[in-house]
This record gives sequence, structure tokens and C-alpha cells, in this order.
Amino acid sequence: MFHRAAAFDTSPDDALRRNFMLLVQLRWLAVGGQVATIVAVRYLLGIPLPVHTMLMTTMLLVVLNLLVLIAERRHTPTNLQLLAGLIVDVACLTLQLFLSGGATNPFVTLFLLQVVLGAVLLEAWSSWLLVAITSAAFAALTAVFRPVPLPGFYASHLSPPYLFASWFNFTLAAVLLVAFVTRIAHNLRDRDARLARLRQRAVEEEHIVRMGLLASGAAHELGTPLASLSVALGDWTREPAIRGDASLAAEVEDMRVEVARCKDILAGILFAAGEVTGEAPARTGLRRFIGDTIAGWTGSMSVTLDDRLSQDATIVVDRALAQALTNLLDNAAEAGATAVRVTLLREEDVLVLRVRDNGNGFPPSILGNIGKPYHSSKDRRGAGLGLFLSTNVLRTLGGTLEARNLLDGGAEVTLRMPFAALLIEEEAGS
Repeated sequence: MFHRAAAFDTSPDDALRRNFMLLVQLRWLAVGGQVATIVAVRYLLGIPLPVHTMLMTTMLLVVLNLLVLIAERRHTPTNLQLLAGLIVDVACLTLQLFLSGGATNPFVTLFLLQVVLGAVLLEAWSSWLLVAITSAAFAALTAVFRPVPLPGFYASHLSPPYLFASWFNFTLAAVLLVAFVTRIAHNLRDRDARLARLRQRAVEEEHIVRMGLLASGAAHELGTPLASLSVALGDWTREPAIRGDASLAAEVEDMRVEVARCKDILAGILFAAGEVTGEAPARTGLRRFIGDTIAGWTGSMSVTLDDRLSQDATIVVDRALAQALTNLLDNAAEAGATAVRVTLLREEDVLVLRVRDNGNGFPPSILGNIGKPYHSSKDRRGAGLGLFLSTNVLRTLGGTLEARNLLDGGAEVTLRMPFAALLIEEEAGS
């Protein structure tokens, strides 16, 4: 599982290296195309060209490619090196066009190919620099070039206004191409980075699920023998021989306490695995349930209950809901809060619990990922599992969890859940 995830290399260095090699391949195609075109125009069409000079210019591209291949093996290419390579390509193309008619040569539109490559492969500022260079080269070629004496059948005359319009058309097309292609390339890079993060998160969450399944299975297996031990110890406490021996009775009581502690630990494991049903549902008042949960919290922070219920309700004791509230109190304490106010109210058929603290609040990057594992401001201690588990519990009960920062400092987390998920059957149906 982990080896498969590691096979995806989405680092910026790897992307630059692959782009560098793509540019090398395109340059080989350009060399072959230029040589074929020069030979065909000179020897098949009979149009006089400075063949030797033009072929020597093409050899510069061959030498550049060989140097790039040697350098690529030694170190990772950079954006500046990519830009330098494209500038050399533009210079060689400009020289070829200068020797073969300048802007009157129909191959002048190949400048657009360099612009598109720059927009895809380079950083934004480099792409715009390449637009400026190619536009200046095009403008220079409209005024300074070596005319080609064409035979009568091929001869034509392009007026200065036409050449100016061609240059303006090229510059406009280049600007629009870079504007849109760079934006698209940026979006694609963001998507690739997001997919890499999602793959990593999927691996981590899959690991959590596997651990949860193992823990849940082990908890179920251990639950039966612990229940048997609890029953047996309860019977022993009623035995006359044990009741008559104070030392032995104390040891049996200690064993009962430890067994009960083990059962509590297993219940917590089952909660972490997402199983929110209690072992033995019990009835209690909603006010008392919330009050006992707050009173049972072992932190040093001051916690105040603001009871706004118009009337109490009889509910089924739900350990998972109590654990969810405890997790929020723990998070507030870890965020530096010294006081917390828990507001209890009812909005129609929805139970609302607001936990407001005076701590440091949530960082902006955390607020958008509340309730997701491995999103925490606690240096990965707990990895955000407290809010994740609370959200999971509320989702199971049909509720939601919302969080926000307060303008005067601190944070507020709001739990909402339908009353029907907590009420006993008789009251829920009435």
C-alpha cells in the first residue's frame, strides 16, 4: 500500500525534468523539419538560399540539445535553464528567417510555437518575457532581412501595412495565448498538487480504518470474557467466606474496579471505531446528562453550563454524545482557553449545544477542514481526531458540527442533532 503511493512522483523537480526532456524531443523534431525544408526549397524548388549558413544555424540546435542531455544527468534543470533554451530556439529561428525573407517568409508564424511552449513549460514572468522577445524579433524581421530572389511563379509583394498587420496579429495572438494557457497550466498544477495531497490523505485514512476495524474486532472479542469476569466477581462479593474476610473482600473489589476500567477502555475503542450504541441503554434527564458530562470532565479549565431549555426531556444515555462533548472541551483546553461556556437549547425539534471558549481560535487553514482526520493545529498530536470523531458521532445521530472564530477572540463550535435520536421510544413517538 505504502510502496504504491510512493511510486507517484509529483515533485516540482520531477515536473521540470520531464518538461526539459519534452523540450529536447521537440527540438530534435525542429532540427529535422528545418533541414528537410531547407533542402527541399533549395534543391527541389530551385529557390536560392544560403544553405551552408542555415545548416550551421541548425547545428547550433544540435549542440544545444547534446549539452542539455549531458547537464540533465548531473543536476535538476531550472526554470531559467528552460527559458534560456527557448531563447536560443527563438534566436536560431530568427536567424533562419533573416536569411530567408524575414517577415515575408510564411514560416514566421513558428514564433507562436515558441510562445505556446513557454506558456506551458515556464513560470508566468518567463512566459511574458518570451512574448516580448518574439514580438520584438517579428518586428525586426519586417524591416531587416535578406531578400530571397523568388522565381516568377513564386514571386509576391507584401505591402508595409500588411506586414504591420501581420506583426500586430502575431503579438495579439501571443498575448492571448499566454494569458489563457498560463492560467490553464496553473490550474492543472494546482489540481496535480491537490490530487497528490488527496492520495496521501487516502493512504492515511485507510490506515485509520484498518486500525479501527482491528480495534473494534478485538474489543468485541474481549467484551465477552470481561462481562463474564464482572458477573463472577459480583457473585464472589456475596459469598460469606469473602464477605467475612476484609482483606479478601478488598482485593475482589479492586478486581471489580479494574475490570470496569477495562470495559470503559473497550467502550472508548468501540467509539473510536465509529460504533456509537451503548452496551446497556439507561434513561436520564437531558439536563442531568449534560451536567454530569461536564462535571465528569477532568480538565482544569472553568466550564459553565448555560441551560436555556424550556423544559427537561427524558433521553437514552449515549456515551458517544458525552465523548463528543468531552472532545470539544479537550480541544478548547489545548487551544489555550481558560473558560468555556456550554449553551444548551432547543430549536423546534433540534437539540443545540454551543461550546464557546476564550482560547486562540482556529487557524484559517483548519476552519475549512473541521472534522477531517490529519487536520489539526496541534503539531499532529491527535491529528484532529477529536473533532473528526465528534463529527462522525453527530453524523451517525443525524446531526452536524459547525465551527467559527469569534470577533473578540476564541472560538465557537455548534452541535446540532434531532431530538428523536436521543429520546426514548415512547416520548419520541408521542
